[in-house]
This record gives sequence, structure tokens and C-alpha cells, in this order.
Amino acid sequence: MYLEIVSPEATLFSGEVTSVTVPGINGEFQMLENHAPIVSLLQEGKVKVKGDIAIDEEFEGKFSKGANGETILAISSGTVEMKDNKVIVLAD
Repeated sequence: MYLEIVSPEATLFSGEVTSVTVPGINGEFQMLENHAPIVSLLQEGKVKVKGDIAIDEEFEGKFSKGANGETILAISSGTVEMKDNKVIVLAD
């Protein structure tokens, strides 16, 4: 599936991933290939991305690596939309 992470400053990441886990307002949830369409508000927490991911040098400082090989981005709030195997995370 395709993931796009957008902040007010720039598009932090766009590319193919295996899974995305986000901090929804009713708890953390994960999206995989062919997930049902969804729109949700996000709360403070971590966006966890699995897959072979290349982050632009300019934004590497915003991301960290997790214990399970995940790429992690800490956010304070945002929204997520999943539709037709495309995930868009609008993050603050």
C-alpha cells in the first residue's frame, strides 16, 4: 500500500509500505493492504511504519527506528485517511 505523511511544513514521506500503525483517539490501530476505508482523528503518540523505507535526508531527524525494525514518527495530533490502498496521514 502507498503511504503519504504530510506535515504543515512539507511531505515528510511518500512511498510503498507493508503496514502503518497510528494513535487513534479511541486507541492505537494498524492498517494493512486492502484495509477497509477509514477516516480517523489522531492523538499524541507514534506513527509506526513497516516496510523498506527511505527517508529524505532533510527529514531523517524527525524519524527514529523501533525495536521491531519499524520507522517511527512522533506526532502531537492529526488525521488519517485510508482508501483504495492509499494512506494519508496529516500530522502535527
